[in-house]
Amino acid sequence: MANVVVVGSQWGDEGKGKIVDWLSERADVVVRFQGGHNAGHTLVIDGVSYKLSLLPSGVVRPDKLSVIGNGVVVDPHAFVAELDRLKEQGITITPQTLRIAENAALILSVHRELDVFRESSNAATRIGTTKRGIGPAYEDKVGRRAIRLMDLADLDALDWKIERLLTHHNALRRGFGQEEVSVATLHAELASVADRILPFMDSVWRLLDARWRAGDRILFEGAQGALLDIDHGTYPFVTSSNTVAGQAATGSGLGPGAVGYVLGITKAYTTRVGEGPFPSEQTGDVGEFLGTRGHEFGTVTGRKRRCGWFDAVLVRQTVRTCGIHGIALTKLDVLDGLDRIDICVGYRLDGREIDYLPASQAAQARVEPIYETMEGWRDSTRGARTWNDLPAQAIKYVRHIEELIGAPVALLSTSPERDDTILVQDPFQG
Repeated sequence: MANVVVVGSQWGDEGKGKIVDWLSERADVVVRFQGGHNAGHTLVIDGVSYKLSLLPSGVVRPDKLSVIGNGVVVDPHAFVAELDRLKEQGITITPQTLRIAENAALILSVHRELDVFRESSNAATRIGTTKRGIGPAYEDKVGRRAIRLMDLADLDALDWKIERLLTHHNALRRGFGQEEVSVATLHAELASVADRILPFMDSVWRLLDARWRAGDRILFEGAQGALLDIDHGTYPFVTSSNTVAGQAATGSGLGPGAVGYVLGITKAYTTRVGEGPFPSEQTGDVGEFLGTRGHEFGTVTGRKRRCGWFDAVLVRQTVRTCGIHGIALTKLDVLDGLDRIDICVGYRLDGREIDYLPASQAAQARVEPIYETMEGWRDSTRGARTWNDLPAQAIKYVRHIEELIGAPVALLSTSPERDDTILVQDPFQG
Protein backbone atom coordinates (compact mmCIF):
# COMPACT_ATOMS: atom_id res chain seq x y z
CA MET A 1 0.00 0.00 0.00
CA ALA A 2 1.27 3.46 -0.91
CA ASN A 3 0.74 6.61 1.12
CA VAL A 4 -0.89 9.29 -1.04
CA VAL A 5 -0.18 13.00 -1.43
CA VAL A 6 -3.01 15.11 -2.84
CA VAL A 7 -2.03 18.39 -4.48
CA GLY A 8 -3.86 20.88 -6.63
CA SER A 9 -2.29 20.98 -10.09
CA GLN A 10 -3.52 24.48 -10.98
CA TRP A 11 -4.14 27.64 -8.90
CA GLY A 12 -6.31 25.89 -6.34
CA ASP A 13 -10.08 25.43 -6.14
CA GLU A 14 -9.82 22.22 -8.20
CA GLY A 15 -12.21 20.26 -6.00
CA LYS A 16 -9.70 18.72 -3.59
CA GLY A 17 -12.22 18.51 -0.74
CA LYS A 18 -14.41 15.91 -2.37
CA ILE A 19 -11.47 13.83 -3.60
CA VAL A 20 -9.71 13.89 -0.24
CA ASP A 21 -12.94 12.89 1.47
CA TRP A 22 -13.43 10.11 -1.08
CA LEU A 23 -9.88 8.87 -0.48
CA SER A 24 -10.14 9.19 3.29
CA GLU A 25 -12.31 6.07 3.39
CA ARG A 26 -9.23 4.17 2.27
CA ALA A 27 -6.85 5.99 4.64
CA ASP A 28 -6.20 5.68 8.35
CA VAL A 29 -4.64 9.12 8.84
CA VAL A 30 -5.29 12.43 6.99
CA VAL A 31 -2.61 15.13 7.27
CA ARG A 32 -2.69 18.83 6.33
CA PHE A 33 0.91 19.84 5.56
CA GLN A 34 0.86 23.53 4.52
CA GLY A 35 -1.20 26.70 4.32
CA GLY A 36 -3.63 28.13 6.81
CA HIS A 37 -7.32 28.97 6.96
CA ASN A 38 -7.03 30.87 3.67
CA ALA A 39 -7.96 27.80 1.63
CA GLY A 40 -11.34 26.15 1.69
CA HIS A 41 -12.76 22.70 1.04
CA THR A 42 -16.43 22.00 0.60
CA LEU A 43 -17.45 18.41 1.33
CA VAL A 44 -20.89 17.19 0.27
CA ILE A 45 -21.89 14.03 2.14
CA ASP A 46 -25.42 12.65 1.93
CA GLY A 47 -26.58 16.02 0.66
CA VAL A 48 -25.04 17.94 3.59
CA SER A 49 -22.31 20.51 2.85
CA TYR A 50 -19.40 20.94 5.25
CA LYS A 51 -17.16 23.95 4.68
CA LEU A 52 -13.64 23.51 6.04
CA SER A 53 -10.79 25.98 5.92
CA LEU A 54 -8.14 24.90 8.44
CA LEU A 55 -9.18 21.40 9.47
CA PRO A 56 -8.21 18.36 7.37
CA SER A 57 -11.02 16.84 5.33
CA GLY A 58 -10.85 13.65 7.38
CA VAL A 59 -12.42 15.30 10.43
CA VAL A 60 -15.93 14.51 9.21
CA ARG A 61 -15.10 10.81 9.66
CA PRO A 62 -14.86 9.85 13.35
CA ASP A 63 -12.90 6.66 12.68
CA LYS A 64 -9.98 8.53 11.07
CA LEU A 65 -7.13 10.41 12.71
CA SER A 66 -6.70 13.93 11.34
CA VAL A 67 -3.43 15.81 11.76
CA ILE A 68 -2.43 19.45 11.28
CA GLY A 69 1.28 19.36 10.54
CA ASN A 70 4.08 21.73 11.41
CA GLY A 71 3.99 23.21 7.89
CA VAL A 72 0.59 24.78 8.61
CA VAL A 73 0.18 28.19 10.23
CA VAL A 74 -2.67 28.03 12.74
CA ASP A 75 -5.01 30.82 13.80
CA PRO A 76 -6.13 29.51 17.22
CA HIS A 77 -9.32 31.58 17.27
CA ALA A 78 -10.26 30.50 13.74
CA PHE A 79 -9.55 26.91 14.81
CA VAL A 80 -11.95 27.14 17.76
CA ALA A 81 -14.61 28.83 15.61
CA GLU A 82 -14.36 26.04 13.03
CA LEU A 83 -14.73 23.40 15.74
CA ASP A 84 -17.86 25.13 16.99
CA ARG A 85 -19.35 25.46 13.50
CA LEU A 86 -18.90 21.77 12.81
CA LYS A 87 -20.35 20.86 16.19
CA GLU A 88 -23.52 22.70 15.19
CA GLN A 89 -23.66 20.36 12.19
CA GLY A 90 -23.30 17.30 14.38
CA ILE A 91 -19.54 16.75 13.93
CA THR A 92 -17.75 16.64 17.28
CA ILE A 93 -13.95 16.80 17.05
CA THR A 94 -11.87 15.58 19.99
CA PRO A 95 -8.15 15.11 20.73
CA GLN A 96 -8.70 11.44 19.89
CA THR A 97 -9.59 12.34 16.30
CA LEU A 98 -7.40 15.43 15.71
CA ARG A 99 -3.81 16.31 16.60
CA ILE A 100 -1.88 19.52 15.92
CA ALA A 101 1.90 19.80 15.68
CA GLU A 102 3.40 21.41 18.76
CA ASN A 103 5.83 23.37 16.58
CA ALA A 104 3.17 24.85 14.28
CA ALA A 105 3.45 28.65 14.08
CA LEU A 106 0.41 30.69 15.15
CA ILE A 107 -1.46 33.42 13.31
CA LEU A 108 -2.20 36.38 15.60
CA SER A 109 -4.31 39.52 15.25
CA VAL A 110 -1.20 41.53 14.31
CA HIS A 111 -0.71 39.24 11.32
CA ARG A 112 -4.27 39.69 10.11
CA GLU A 113 -4.07 43.46 10.54
CA LEU A 114 -0.74 43.71 8.73
CA ASP A 115 -2.21 41.73 5.85
CA VAL A 116 -5.08 44.22 5.60
CA PHE A 117 -2.76 47.25 5.83
CA ARG A 118 -0.66 45.97 2.94
CA GLU A 119 -3.54 44.95 0.70
CA SER A 120 -5.32 48.26 1.27
CA SER A 121 -2.38 50.65 1.04
CA ASN A 122 -1.23 50.48 -2.56
CA ALA A 123 -2.91 48.90 -5.57
CA ALA A 124 0.46 48.52 -7.30
CA THR A 125 1.66 46.08 -4.63
CA ARG A 126 -1.62 44.24 -4.08
CA ILE A 127 -1.28 40.46 -4.31
CA GLY A 128 -4.91 39.53 -3.77
CA THR A 129 -4.57 37.73 -0.44
CA THR A 130 -7.49 36.63 1.72
CA LYS A 131 -6.33 39.14 4.38
CA ARG A 132 -6.25 36.38 7.00
CA GLY A 133 -2.66 36.88 8.09
CA ILE A 134 -1.12 33.81 6.48
CA GLY A 135 1.74 35.60 4.72
CA PRO A 136 2.83 37.69 7.73
CA ALA A 137 2.70 34.59 9.95
CA TYR A 138 5.03 32.70 7.61
CA GLU A 139 7.32 35.76 7.53
CA ASP A 140 7.62 35.63 11.31
CA LYS A 141 8.26 31.90 11.20
CA VAL A 142 11.15 32.36 8.77
CA GLY A 143 12.30 35.41 10.75
CA ARG A 144 12.54 33.20 13.89
CA ARG A 145 10.20 35.34 15.96
CA ALA A 146 6.96 33.33 15.65
CA ILE A 147 4.82 32.25 18.57
CA ARG A 148 4.31 28.50 18.25
CA LEU A 149 1.58 26.30 19.66
CA MET A 150 3.88 24.85 22.33
CA ASP A 151 4.48 28.37 23.67
CA LEU A 152 0.88 28.49 24.94
CA ALA A 153 1.70 25.70 27.38
CA ASP A 154 3.93 28.10 29.35
CA LEU A 155 2.11 31.42 29.56
CA ASP A 156 4.48 32.70 32.24
CA ALA A 157 7.35 32.61 29.75
CA LEU A 158 5.34 34.07 26.88
CA ASP A 159 5.86 37.80 27.40
CA TRP A 160 9.46 38.03 26.25
CA LYS A 161 8.59 36.12 23.08
CA ILE A 162 5.71 38.50 22.40
CA GLU A 163 7.99 41.45 23.06
CA ARG A 164 10.47 40.16 20.48
CA LEU A 165 7.63 39.75 17.98
CA LEU A 166 6.26 43.24 18.63
CA THR A 167 9.66 44.88 18.14
CA HIS A 168 9.15 43.96 14.49
CA HIS A 169 5.40 44.51 14.18
CA ASN A 170 5.14 47.80 16.02
CA ALA A 171 7.79 49.31 13.76
CA LEU A 172 5.68 48.27 10.76
CA ARG A 173 2.51 49.60 12.37
CA ARG A 174 4.13 52.98 12.95
CA GLY A 175 5.05 53.05 9.27
CA PHE A 176 1.40 52.48 8.35
CA GLY A 177 0.29 55.17 10.81
CA GLN A 178 -1.35 52.61 13.11
CA GLU A 179 -1.36 52.36 16.88
CA GLU A 180 1.17 50.08 18.50
CA VAL A 181 0.09 46.85 20.19
CA SER A 182 1.04 46.08 23.79
CA VAL A 183 2.50 42.85 25.13
CA ALA A 184 -0.46 42.58 27.49
CA THR A 185 -2.95 42.71 24.61
CA LEU A 186 -1.37 39.81 22.73
CA HIS A 187 -0.83 37.85 25.94
CA ALA A 188 -4.54 38.12 26.76
CA GLU A 189 -5.44 37.16 23.19
CA LEU A 190 -3.44 33.94 23.44
CA ALA A 191 -4.36 33.11 27.02
CA SER A 192 -8.05 33.31 26.14
CA VAL A 193 -7.79 30.43 23.68
CA ALA A 194 -4.97 28.30 25.12
CA ASP A 195 -7.24 25.89 27.03
CA ARG A 196 -9.30 25.16 23.91
CA ILE A 197 -6.41 24.30 21.59
CA LEU A 198 -3.70 22.80 23.83
CA PRO A 199 -5.48 19.44 24.33
CA PHE A 200 -4.94 18.80 20.60
CA MET A 201 -1.16 19.41 20.73
CA ASP A 202 1.21 16.56 19.93
CA SER A 203 4.69 15.70 18.70
CA VAL A 204 3.29 15.02 15.26
CA TRP A 205 6.44 13.74 13.59
CA ARG A 206 6.71 10.99 16.21
CA LEU A 207 3.02 10.17 15.98
CA LEU A 208 3.08 9.88 12.19
CA ASP A 209 6.28 7.86 12.20
CA ALA A 210 4.71 5.36 14.60
CA ARG A 211 1.53 5.11 12.57
CA TRP A 212 3.47 4.64 9.32
CA ARG A 213 5.67 1.94 10.81
CA ALA A 214 2.54 0.21 12.10
CA GLY A 215 1.30 -0.06 8.51
CA ASP A 216 -1.33 2.67 8.53
CA ARG A 217 -2.17 4.35 5.25
CA ILE A 218 -1.54 8.10 5.33
CA LEU A 219 -3.22 10.68 3.12
CA PHE A 220 -1.36 13.99 2.84
CA GLU A 221 -3.64 16.90 1.97
CA GLY A 222 -2.42 20.15 0.45
CA ALA A 223 -4.32 23.41 0.54
CA GLN A 224 -3.62 25.77 -2.37
CA GLY A 225 -2.66 24.66 -5.87
CA ALA A 226 0.90 24.07 -7.02
CA LEU A 227 0.90 27.21 -9.19
CA LEU A 228 0.66 29.22 -5.96
CA ASP A 229 3.88 27.67 -4.62
CA ILE A 230 6.29 30.27 -3.25
CA ASP A 231 9.12 28.84 -5.40
CA HIS A 232 7.43 27.23 -8.40
CA GLY A 233 4.30 29.36 -8.77
CA THR A 234 3.47 32.60 -10.56
CA TYR A 235 5.60 34.71 -8.21
CA PRO A 236 4.87 37.16 -6.62
CA PHE A 237 1.19 36.30 -7.05
CA VAL A 238 1.53 33.21 -4.91
CA THR A 239 0.88 32.04 -1.37
CA SER A 240 3.56 32.16 1.32
CA SER A 241 4.32 28.44 1.60
CA ASN A 242 5.45 25.58 -0.58
CA THR A 243 2.40 23.89 -2.04
CA VAL A 244 4.11 21.26 -4.20
CA ALA A 245 4.08 17.58 -3.22
CA GLY A 246 7.58 17.66 -1.74
CA GLN A 247 6.26 19.82 1.10
CA ALA A 248 4.27 16.85 2.40
CA ALA A 249 7.49 15.50 3.91
CA THR A 250 8.75 18.80 5.33
CA GLY A 251 5.35 19.95 6.56
CA SER A 252 4.58 16.75 8.44
CA GLY A 253 7.95 15.66 9.78
CA LEU A 254 8.04 12.40 7.84
CA GLY A 255 10.90 11.83 5.44
CA PRO A 256 10.40 11.73 1.66
CA GLY A 257 10.45 7.93 1.78
CA ALA A 258 6.98 8.07 3.36
CA VAL A 259 5.54 9.79 0.30
CA GLY A 260 4.22 7.27 -2.18
CA TYR A 261 1.65 8.13 -4.87
CA VAL A 262 1.14 11.78 -5.85
CA LEU A 263 -2.39 12.58 -7.04
CA GLY A 264 -2.90 15.91 -8.80
CA ILE A 265 -6.40 17.33 -8.57
CA THR A 266 -7.13 18.93 -11.92
CA LYS A 267 -10.18 20.91 -13.02
CA ALA A 268 -11.44 20.27 -16.56
CA TYR A 269 -11.01 24.00 -17.20
CA THR A 270 -8.94 26.62 -15.35
CA THR A 271 -9.69 29.14 -12.60
CA ARG A 272 -7.77 31.40 -10.30
CA VAL A 273 -8.59 33.87 -7.54
CA GLY A 274 -6.79 37.14 -6.99
CA GLU A 275 -4.19 38.94 -9.06
CA GLY A 276 -1.57 37.50 -11.40
CA PRO A 277 -1.11 36.05 -14.88
CA PHE A 278 -3.72 33.77 -16.41
CA PRO A 279 -2.90 33.03 -20.08
CA SER A 280 -6.11 31.13 -20.93
CA GLU A 281 -8.50 33.46 -19.07
CA GLN A 282 -11.83 34.17 -20.77
CA THR A 283 -13.50 37.44 -19.77
CA GLY A 284 -16.46 37.26 -22.14
CA ASP A 285 -19.35 34.84 -22.57
CA VAL A 286 -17.19 31.74 -22.12
CA GLY A 287 -15.78 32.94 -18.81
CA GLU A 288 -19.25 33.86 -17.61
CA PHE A 289 -20.59 30.44 -18.67
CA LEU A 290 -17.84 28.56 -16.83
CA GLY A 291 -18.18 30.69 -13.71
CA THR A 292 -21.95 30.36 -13.56
CA ARG A 293 -22.14 26.66 -14.39
CA GLY A 294 -19.21 25.85 -12.11
CA HIS A 295 -20.42 27.98 -9.17
CA GLU A 296 -16.99 29.56 -9.11
CA PHE A 297 -16.98 31.46 -5.84
CA GLY A 298 -14.36 30.95 -3.11
CA THR A 299 -15.30 28.69 -0.18
CA VAL A 300 -13.51 30.95 2.32
CA THR A 301 -13.99 34.45 0.91
CA GLY A 302 -16.88 34.18 -1.53
CA ARG A 303 -14.73 35.94 -4.13
CA LYS A 304 -15.65 35.33 -7.77
CA ARG A 305 -13.04 33.24 -9.53
CA ARG A 306 -11.53 34.13 -12.87
CA CYS A 307 -12.29 31.41 -15.43
CA GLY A 308 -10.72 30.15 -18.65
CA TRP A 309 -10.02 27.17 -20.87
CA PHE A 310 -7.94 24.20 -19.74
CA ASP A 311 -4.23 25.06 -19.86
CA ALA A 312 -2.28 21.90 -20.62
CA VAL A 313 1.05 23.76 -20.45
CA LEU A 314 0.56 24.67 -16.80
CA VAL A 315 -0.67 21.25 -15.72
CA ARG A 316 2.14 19.49 -17.61
CA GLN A 317 4.60 21.70 -15.75
CA THR A 318 2.98 20.85 -12.40
CA VAL A 319 3.08 17.14 -13.23
CA ARG A 320 6.85 17.53 -13.27
CA THR A 321 7.40 19.87 -10.31
CA CYS A 322 5.18 17.71 -8.10
CA GLY A 323 6.09 14.30 -9.48
CA ILE A 324 2.41 13.58 -10.15
CA HIS A 325 1.66 9.93 -10.91
CA GLY A 326 -1.98 10.43 -11.90
CA ILE A 327 -4.68 13.09 -11.83
CA ALA A 328 -8.20 13.32 -10.51
CA LEU A 329 -10.11 15.25 -13.16
CA THR A 330 -13.00 17.27 -11.72
CA LYS A 331 -15.94 19.34 -12.97
CA LEU A 332 -16.12 17.74 -16.38
CA ASP A 333 -19.89 18.28 -16.25
CA VAL A 334 -19.42 22.07 -16.35
CA LEU A 335 -18.42 21.71 -20.01
CA ASP A 336 -21.65 19.91 -20.92
CA GLY A 337 -23.53 21.63 -23.74
CA LEU A 338 -20.65 23.55 -25.30
CA ASP A 339 -20.40 23.27 -29.09
CA ARG A 340 -16.63 23.64 -29.02
CA ILE A 341 -13.97 23.52 -26.35
CA ASP A 342 -10.53 25.10 -26.57
CA ILE A 343 -7.40 23.74 -24.90
CA CYS A 344 -4.25 25.79 -24.43
CA VAL A 345 -1.42 23.61 -25.80
CA GLY A 346 1.45 26.11 -25.92
CA TYR A 347 2.44 29.75 -25.60
CA ARG A 348 3.78 32.39 -27.91
CA LEU A 349 6.34 34.69 -26.28
CA ASP A 350 7.81 37.58 -28.24
CA GLY A 351 7.14 35.81 -31.53
CA ARG A 352 8.44 32.35 -30.63
CA GLU A 353 6.59 29.29 -29.40
CA ILE A 354 7.40 27.81 -25.98
CA ASP A 355 6.02 24.80 -24.10
CA TYR A 356 6.40 26.05 -20.50
CA LEU A 357 5.49 29.02 -18.32
CA PRO A 358 8.57 31.21 -17.85
CA ALA A 359 9.54 32.17 -14.31
CA SER A 360 9.83 35.90 -15.05
CA GLN A 361 6.86 37.99 -13.97
CA ALA A 362 7.25 40.23 -17.02
CA ALA A 363 7.44 37.26 -19.40
CA GLN A 364 4.42 35.62 -17.77
CA ALA A 365 2.41 38.77 -18.46
CA ARG A 366 3.40 38.70 -22.16
CA VAL A 367 2.74 35.06 -23.04
CA GLU A 368 -0.10 34.44 -25.49
CA PRO A 369 -1.99 31.13 -25.48
CA ILE A 370 -1.95 28.79 -28.48
CA TYR A 371 -5.25 26.94 -28.67
CA GLU A 372 -6.41 23.66 -30.09
CA THR A 373 -10.16 23.31 -30.61
CA MET A 374 -12.17 20.16 -29.93
CA GLU A 375 -15.79 19.38 -30.61
CA GLY A 376 -17.99 19.59 -27.51
CA TRP A 377 -20.82 17.32 -26.41
CA ARG A 378 -24.52 17.80 -25.78
CA ASP A 379 -25.30 14.87 -23.51
CA SER A 380 -24.81 15.24 -19.74
CA THR A 381 -21.79 13.82 -17.94
CA ARG A 382 -23.12 14.77 -14.51
CA GLY A 383 -23.38 11.84 -12.14
CA ALA A 384 -21.65 9.37 -14.48
CA ARG A 385 -20.06 6.47 -12.59
CA THR A 386 -18.64 4.41 -15.48
CA TRP A 387 -16.94 5.26 -18.76
CA ASN A 388 -19.95 3.86 -20.58
CA ASP A 389 -22.07 6.62 -19.03
CA LEU A 390 -19.99 9.33 -20.73
CA PRO A 391 -20.57 10.82 -24.19
CA ALA A 392 -17.97 9.67 -26.70
CA GLN A 393 -16.70 13.22 -27.23
CA ALA A 394 -16.23 13.72 -23.49
CA ILE A 395 -14.06 10.60 -23.38
CA LYS A 396 -12.00 11.97 -26.28
CA TYR A 397 -11.51 15.20 -24.33
CA VAL A 398 -10.29 13.33 -21.24
CA ARG A 399 -7.94 11.13 -23.27
CA HIS A 400 -6.47 14.13 -25.06
CA ILE A 401 -5.79 15.85 -21.73
CA GLU A 402 -3.89 12.75 -20.61
CA GLU A 403 -1.73 12.93 -23.74
CA LEU A 404 -1.04 16.63 -23.38
CA ILE A 405 -0.04 16.63 -19.71
CA GLY A 406 1.84 13.31 -19.68
CA ALA A 407 -0.14 11.75 -16.82
CA PRO A 408 -3.11 9.38 -16.71
CA VAL A 409 -6.52 10.08 -15.18
CA ALA A 410 -6.73 7.99 -12.01
CA LEU A 411 -10.14 9.32 -10.95
CA LEU A 412 -12.84 11.22 -12.78
CA SER A 413 -15.29 13.30 -10.74
CA THR A 414 -18.64 14.01 -12.37
CA SER A 415 -20.45 15.97 -9.63
CA PRO A 416 -19.85 17.29 -6.09
CA GLU A 417 -21.40 14.09 -4.66
CA ARG A 418 -18.63 11.80 -3.44
CA ASP A 419 -20.04 8.66 -5.09
CA ASP A 420 -20.19 10.27 -8.54
CA THR A 421 -16.62 9.23 -9.22
CA ILE A 422 -15.12 6.93 -11.83
CA LEU A 423 -12.16 5.06 -10.38
CA VAL A 424 -9.49 4.08 -12.88
CA GLN A 425 -6.64 3.44 -10.46
CA ASP A 426 -6.80 3.41 -6.67
CA PRO A 427 -3.90 5.67 -5.58
CA PHE A 428 -3.44 3.65 -2.39
CA GLN A 429 -2.62 0.64 -4.53
CA GLY A 430 0.24 2.61 -6.09
